[in-house]
Amino acid sequence: MTSFSAFVADAAARGKLVVQPRMGFAEPARMREGLLAVRAVPGRTVGTITLDSYTRVGVHDAARRALRDGAPLNGFPLVVHGADVTRRMLEGVVAADFPVQVRHGSPAPYDIVRTLLDAGLDATEGGPVSYCLPYSRTPLRDSVREWRRTCELMGGHSPDAHLETFGGCMLGQLCPPGLLVALSVLEALFFRAHGLRSVSLSYAQQTNAAQDLEAIAALRTLAGELLPDVRWHVVLYTYMGVYPRSTTGATTLLRDSVELAVRSGAERVIVKTEVEAHRIPTPAENVAALRHALDAVRPPTEELRPAQTGVLAEARALVEAVLGLDDDLGRTLELAFQRGWLDVPYCLHPDNAGRTRAALDERGRLRWVSIGSMPIKGLTRALPPEALTARSLLAMLTHVEHRYDNVLARTPARPHLTD
Repeated sequence: MTSFSAFVADAAARGKLVVQPRMGFAEPARMREGLLAVRAVPGRTVGTITLDSYTRVGVHDAARRALRDGAPLNGFPLVVHGADVTRRMLEGVVAADFPVQVRHGSPAPYDIVRTLLDAGLDATEGGPVSYCLPYSRTPLRDSVREWRRTCELMGGHSPDAHLETFGGCMLGQLCPPGLLVALSVLEALFFRAHGLRSVSLSYAQQTNAAQDLEAIAALRTLAGELLPDVRWHVVLYTYMGVYPRSTTGATTLLRDSVELAVRSGAERVIVKTEVEAHRIPTPAENVAALRHALDAVRPPTEELRPAQTGVLAEARALVEAVLGLDDDLGRTLELAFQRGWLDVPYCLHPDNAGRTRAALDERGRLRWVSIGSMPIKGLTRALPPEALTARSLLAMLTHVEHRYDNVLARTPARPHLTD
């Protein structure tokens, strides 16, 4: 069976973009139905098993009770179902031309990963920072410890085991891209240090396409320099903030994320559906989103070089400063957050310093208002403090929703990568 990473590498070699949904259902039959529907879509697709919230935080008894009582779950309770049930669910589904990735959101994923490996899967995602700070109050040191042993488990299981860092998606609609790129690279380096030889680096589509193009170019540059002995690729997430409510707005945003993926050289894109603003999508709605994404794949009609606004310099400065703190990458990440050298704006986790702030400028680019103690002074031109108010924060949160629902509903013109 072809591994997840080999499938993506083969698609990239053939110039094909891999598209992937974010899909999870509690019942094995329903989960199988969804995976088969995705597999039937013409094009390079991979399947996703997204886990439920109870499993993410390790409350397996609650997931078990929900299954027993017929209560709804927002994903697949992998650990409760166990490896045998999951393996039977995947029989005749997973194949050389259709790998499956497990997505979870846990700061302590050892049991999840052990179960997915036992079920015959080889790919998942997360990270000691990106699945700790936004989603839990788990101390960072505990998450680092849990992710260290999880990486060692995966690396010892197979040289093809694949781990995707979620670091480029940390509060993506509120975080300037230099920090997102740095976190994605640092988590990938952590994975390598603890036994992984196949990784992907994430980046979430934000509020300005030209800035995103520059950020992905920076991510690829640093990955090429710092991961020479690792098989890696870049995965782009369709916008993860407040989503357009109209069908036209949601579809246009999806198509623009695909255009960004193609232009930036991202090998894989994770899509969202037209109903993201309202409810959990059905298999049919996931399939429709995949078809829209594949239909939007077009060779660029013009060469467009990324802007040069300092994203690479900012990300490089953060990575180099953090790597100089300690030889142990886990301890390095802990020290970086203790000193505020890594500081995610608007993140309320106790181990995050919380001294940074960001806002949108007049062109819709995410820029720093305050850099706290991060070692990027002189590399970024911050917006004035008055740029950040309660009104501007609300506008930032809803910027993409309003842009695609209101502006695009009245005009056929679409945001362009030079905007």
